[in-house]
Amino acid sequence: MNARETIEAYYAALRAGEPLGLFFADDGDRSVVKFGISERLVGTDAVGAGLQAQTETTTDWTVQSHSLRVTEREGYGWFSDDVWLCWTDTERGSRHEYDTRWSGTLEATDGERPWQFVGMHVSTADDIGE
Repeated sequence: MNARETIEAYYAALRAGEPLGLFFADDGDRSVVKFGISERLVGTDAVGAGLQAQTETTTDWTVQSHSLRVTEREGYGWFSDDVWLCWTDTERGSRHEYDTRWSGTLEATDGERPWQFVGMHVSTADDIGE
C-alpha cells in the first residue's frame, strides 16, 4: 500500500464507521497532530481517543474526494485534497455538511500499515466574508 492508497483507505474506513486510530503513527514524543474542523489533537493517545469518540457518536458519513494530490519521497509523503464531508451526530440527531480542505504528512513504516499519518489538517472551505 502506498501513501495514496493509505489516504483512500482512511476515507473508506471513515465512511464505513471503522476504527481510524491505526492510520496514525504511534509516537512516544507526542509529535503526531490532527486538526479537525473544531478540534486539535496532539499525540497518539489524544488522536486515538478523539477518533474513537467520533466513531462512537457519528454515523452516515459521506466523504467525496475532489482533487487528491499525493507526493512520496524517501519514506515521507504529503497530500492535499478538497473533500465534501457530511455526517450525522447521533447524540444531537443533527446532520453536518461541509466543503473541506485536507492536508497532511505521512511516514513510511515497517508496521501493519506501511504508511501512517504523522500530521493531518482538515478545515472548512466556507468563505468567512470580508
